[in-house]
Amino acid sequence: MTRASASASYRPGTRRTSTVPVRQERPRRRSDRPSREQLPLGSYANERGSLREVIACPGAAGSTLVIDRDRRTHGDARLVAHLAADEPAENAALTCARYLEDTAARACRCRLLTAEDTLVAPFADQLEAPVLPVTGDGPLLDPRGCSYSLELVATGMSIPELRWCRRAHGRALAPEPLSLREAIAAVESYEPLRALTLRALAANQDGGEVSTAVLRAELLRMQQSPIVLNRRLRAAVLAVVARQESSMSEIALRCGRVKRDRKGNESGETSWLARRIGLLPEGGHDAPTPWIHSDVLGLIARRGLGISPREVEP
Repeated sequence: MTRASASASYRPGTRRTSTVPVRQERPRRRSDRPSREQLPLGSYANERGSLREVIACPGAAGSTLVIDRDRRTHGDARLVAHLAADEPAENAALTCARYLEDTAARACRCRLLTAEDTLVAPFADQLEAPVLPVTGDGPLLDPRGCSYSLELVATGMSIPELRWCRRAHGRALAPEPLSLREAIAAVESYEPLRALTLRALAANQDGGEVSTAVLRAELLRMQQSPIVLNRRLRAAVLAVVARQESSMSEIALRCGRVKRDRKGNESGETSWLARRIGLLPEGGHDAPTPWIHSDVLGLIARRGLGISPREVEP
């Protein structure tokens, strides 16, 4: 579920046009040459300094696979997006550019590319899955009173793009496009945003008048990301503390987060726990995060609270 924009300095090798044989030159491998099946989109260096590239290649039923892989070995291939056949060709480059600009998306890493990805139509299983009913006719609001809705946004392409947008409460301003993940973070709930997204993608899967490439990629990354909402875990921790069954320090201590004072006395690192459950902001940030890694959620649930992670998973 990775800082630069699409690289302009990437220069793939070109095909030799001379008919004069060169006896001493070692023939180049086929995989080292760009082909019509692999279109370079951009490149970047990851946190370890290794060079990686993003390419587009054809998939099943006329679809396009956007892949992040090691630039030198072409290994560790990961699926960034699977674009439907009705998506404009320029959407692959647009998806790449946004992926390279999205620090959080690259840090979470996309899932590994599988052989099945090249054989199936994109998002067939998600779009045919049952969609939860959406109750209530009122606007979708966050605690600040901002509203969220799916709207058509002009992006400079030949057709408009379907995106989640935010409108500030009480202000007559243009809607602000944002990612599905950002909208979920704002309202701290996966529903009804997930259901509305699935419904909108299903309604627009056959037409070519609206671009859904970015929205589809955002949904896939959200579904596969190990980073999940911490709201239910926060509620469980606060309930335990309110009932005086455990303190924040005791919970952190059970999780192995220990701090010592000048006399060597041990206690739980409560600031660590408060940051993980969204009570205190992370270092360098102004507001607490609504996200937590699923492994850390499991640690706090099992060791800290003595409950199954399923009880606090979103």
